[in-house]
Amino acid sequence: MEKSLNTRSMIFTLYGDYVRYYGNVIWIGSLIRLLKEFGHNEQSVRAAISRMNKQGWVQSEKRGNKSYYYLTDIGKERMEEAAERIYKITSHSWDGKWRILMYTIPEEKRNIRDELRQELVWSGFGSLSNSCWISPNKLEKQVDNLIEKYDITSYVNFFISDYVGPHSDEHLVNNCWDLDEINERYEEFIQKYSQKYVIDKNKIAKGTMTDGECFVERTILVHEYRKFLFIDPGLPAELLPDRWLGDSAATLFSDYYKALAEPSNRFFREIFQEGNDLEVPNQDFDFLTHDLMVKKDG
Repeated sequence: MEKSLNTRSMIFTLYGDYVRYYGNVIWIGSLIRLLKEFGHNEQSVRAAISRMNKQGWVQSEKRGNKSYYYLTDIGKERMEEAAERIYKITSHSWDGKWRILMYTIPEEKRNIRDELRQELVWSGFGSLSNSCWISPNKLEKQVDNLIEKYDITSYVNFFISDYVGPHSDEHLVNNCWDLDEINERYEEFIQKYSQKYVIDKNKIAKGTMTDGECFVERTILVHEYRKFLFIDPGLPAELLPDRWLGDSAATLFSDYYKALAEPSNRFFREIFQEGNDLEVPNQDFDFLTHDLMVKKDG
């Protein structure tokens, strides 16, 4: 496979979908071997994990002559937040309140301001106007974490409020997000993966798809679906248009993911164990699909 997927982004995907179930830690050799399946070489993997280390997502630890990388507290929180959104099957209900974050960050802290904007978009906030961001979702914890992370208590105000007009709540939504464009992206995802799901499900049933192939397909599936975290704010059902495709895409993702789960988990475990001095959890792989099962059945 030609390398077409960003190395750093792929490492985030592997941590979120696999490594977090193994104590959030992995030997660099295992990481290199896993990413080789996607055309990434050792140099690019080491460069990407080093960058993640400098950014505070992971930390390294030497055990003998081997280097292990584990998620920091910030990294673990990001993985948990991402999983909560990725494995959500249906849109949640709304409490009718808007969360409003306003800030006046000085020019000399412009780099913090730029990073904060990116973080707010990722968390699901929309920009109503300059330095005024809103969301109908319960993001109090995320806001607290951002204020602490960037040490900006002096520059921000946060409100939880009703909207009393003069327009509608839907008007606010349309000012902040282009739902038609997001819907088009979901439609593209459904068109691309609905046929692949049927084909791969049949291959798995017939035993003509290897564990390694399942691992590659599942990782790419998660990697592609994960991109919606950066464009879809995860609005409650009450604020979505009638023909919303996000829930259909989530169901397709869930079904395809679970079809690939068992063989891809076997492949990951085999690579994880090779040359690894860590104690490997002695359990089957049902726990690796726990997030999806909980979101769908509970």
